[in-house]
Amino acid sequence: MLLDVLIILLIVVIIALAILYYFNRKNMGKMVQAQDFIEQNKIATQIFVIDKKIEKPSAANVTKAVYEQMPKTAKMRKMPLVKAKVGPQIVNLMCDKSVFEIIPVKKNVKVELAGIYIVSVKGANLANKKKKTFKEKMSLKMQEMQEKK
Repeated sequence: MLLDVLIILLIVVIIALAILYYFNRKNMGKMVQAQDFIEQNKIATQIFVIDKKIEKPSAANVTKAVYEQMPKTAKMRKMPLVKAKVGPQIVNLMCDKSVFEIIPVKKNVKVELAGIYIVSVKGANLANKKKKTFKEKMSLKMQEMQEKK
């Protein structure tokens, strides 16, 4: 009796792992394809950052065509959105969280764009501008104090 339950449980676990492996391989292929597309289509341009927020995308803050093509899971998640002036137009752009932290508000920034996606920020000394946690700030102060001694 106990052996039968363990065998059935083992079979269910193996099937679940096989399904997860299949979907993981499928998603990895999509990610690689998307990354190649981004690398081929990125251009360097200057933008003026008006505002930046982390919020759920909607038809109001993302282009309607882009919003309709988004998967349901992406529509439910909060994502970093940057409102910027690119040339004469004011547009809403998306980016990664790491890029989002570096981008300064109310300043001109040179970035690499792929459509409405900010790939990276170009410019001198922007990596030091990202927000630091309390622990990081304290460790930097400790290092400065040790260097003075």
